[in-house]
Amino acid sequence: MKFKLLLWILAKLLQRAIHKDAQCARYVKNRTLEFQIQTSDGAGRHFHIGNGKVRSAAGLTTSPQFTLIFKDAAKGFAVLSAKESKDAFLNALRSEELVICGDFVEVLWFQGLTDFLQPQK
Repeated sequence: MKFKLLLWILAKLLQRAIHKDAQCARYVKNRTLEFQIQTSDGAGRHFHIGNGKVRSAAGLTTSPQFTLIFKDAAKGFAVLSAKESKDAFLNALRSEELVICGDFVEVLWFQGLTDFLQPQK
């Protein structure tokens, strides 16, 4: 349940960042991306970035450009909510608790987008 809620909140945070941060809005302006984040048992949420907006819906889509697949909901929650998110992400990849399917370049672009969610230093 916490994992699904976190994915829903992720969509809301991305929407807010695009709305409030002009630099973030420019980052997504001409980008179209369909991706999903899920657990290995298939629970997850898909996201669509297009026309400068983020939309998301429960469930999976048929043709995402990439999919982040976590071993289970607890691991997904731990990685996605970690303070040191890049380290947690890389450690999960190394330990195979996270698998990436699809276009890795798009994953890197998405990680750039999530940088806008970090508090300004």
